[in-house]
Amino acid sequence: MTLKNRNIQNIFKISVLLVVIASFLFRPASVLAMGDHSLLPSFTEFSRSVQNGDANTLRGVYVSGVLALPVVQQPSSNAGYVSVYDNEATEFQMASQFGNVGLLAHNYLSGRSFSQLAVGQEVRLVYGDGSVEYFVVSEILRYQALQSASVYSSFRNLERNEVLSAENMFKRVYFGDRHVTFQTCIEAEGNLNWGRLFVVTVPKSDFAGLVTN
Repeated sequence: MTLKNRNIQNIFKISVLLVVIASFLFRPASVLAMGDHSLLPSFTEFSRSVQNGDANTLRGVYVSGVLALPVVQQPSSNAGYVSVYDNEATEFQMASQFGNVGLLAHNYLSGRSFSQLAVGQEVRLVYGDGSVEYFVVSEILRYQALQSASVYSSFRNLERNEVLSAENMFKRVYFGDRHVTFQTCIEAEGNLNWGRLFVVTVPKSDFAGLVTN
């Protein structure tokens, strides 16, 4: 077994179940509001507002007419951290270890806007130096957590007959070629953590090929 494969397995053993499931088991009593989702700035205004000069740091995500969210980073010692502020998304550092971008938000905060995303919409990532990376929504996945209160829960795909372990679900949405995944919870039956929503986007240059194929 290669060192890379051993490292991947160790990451899963320590963190995957915690981050994919338990990071969203948060009680909304501490919610801190930061603005009005209905008043979106222009992209130029938004880009300027999030820049800090650091080309290596993701600072914002923008989808015209849907969301304009500053992006905050997880503390190095807390792989399960998700921002408790409205109008913010949190970059999932574990996804970056595999060359991809994960954006997390609670479904009663900024995650509400994730459910408004649709296939074909353009997604813009803004970095600290003002550079922009363009993606297009290619796939929307919805899963029910079969044991929503358990960190060992399996997940049932709501669109087709498929049940995945937490580890396999993580691989499904965060492994592979360069892409961005939005992740939040699905509320149902009075349970904020009933399921999971994943919105997967691919580089804009790749999306045309997906459509024609």
